[in-house]
Amino acid sequence: MVLLLLLYFAFGGWLYLQECAEQRRCREMAEASTFYRAVYSEIEEVGWEHLVRFGGDLTSLSFRILDGKGRMHIIEIQLDKTHPKCPPSISADVPYMFDLKWSTHSRLKDVVQQFKKHLEKLQAFWSTLDDIDRSLWVVDPKQASPAVSYRQINMGNDCFIMLSINAFDPRSLPECRFIGSGPIVNLLRNRWRRNSKRWIKDKQFLENLKCLLETQLPIPPDVQKNEQQVECGICYAQSLPIDEELRHKSGTGTDYTCDNTSCKRAFHSICLVDWLRSITTTRQSFDVLFGSCPYCSEPVAVKIDSMKK
Repeated sequence: MVLLLLLYFAFGGWLYLQECAEQRRCREMAEASTFYRAVYSEIEEVGWEHLVRFGGDLTSLSFRILDGKGRMHIIEIQLDKTHPKCPPSISADVPYMFDLKWSTHSRLKDVVQQFKKHLEKLQAFWSTLDDIDRSLWVVDPKQASPAVSYRQINMGNDCFIMLSINAFDPRSLPECRFIGSGPIVNLLRNRWRRNSKRWIKDKQFLENLKCLLETQLPIPPDVQKNEQQVECGICYAQSLPIDEELRHKSGTGTDYTCDNTSCKRAFHSICLVDWLRSITTTRQSFDVLFGSCPYCSEPVAVKIDSMKK
């Protein structure tokens, strides 16, 4: 009899535990079903065309967003199972993230809208980097992510500068490191220190950079290849050396072209002046030298003081 009672109570306890487990599973399924329905509904609001990937349990979502300039960005959203009670975790390939504003009534579309506003704040930052990539000889990084805020630029003569752009204030004076050895590096470093107060936010970034370094900024090699006759017909160099004695001509490219359409040879005006002075047939009138083109013998005229500021 006692054994039967023990078996009865044991069986009853087992049934109770089974019932509790079943109730728990039902609650979890109901909660999961509610979670899935809510997330599906919120994805619909954002637009399925923007969804690029998602986890099997829908707690991990990635959306593709285009900014005002047509740049594509991916925002990763990690949802808690208690969504929307707990704010999601977010990440994106940007220089810094925004502070997400969230409440129990917030939805995925609110995250996307806040991200879009954040992207708009970064437009000036990315535009500055685009100008640098398009106009200067950038050697690192080759394929920069939107989060990278530095550029290493080849200035020639084994001299490099590392510019770090302030993502919060991209038009401000950037941090600059000079890489290399020798007099050219020291010369540019001294110019940067001497002229740093001349940086003006209202001016274009590249114009400011040229003003501080007092030299012609090197263009990308692929652009150089596409340009015709960029090398000087006398010294056969694209740019003059960086030298204090050359003043504002230091590091500049060719600035004089033969008018003969069948010649169109380019020269540094300084080189052409030196060459004309070596020719006995050259004439001078005031500050202008008159002579012949070294290549086609057509008349040329160049100012002697063109090298003086």
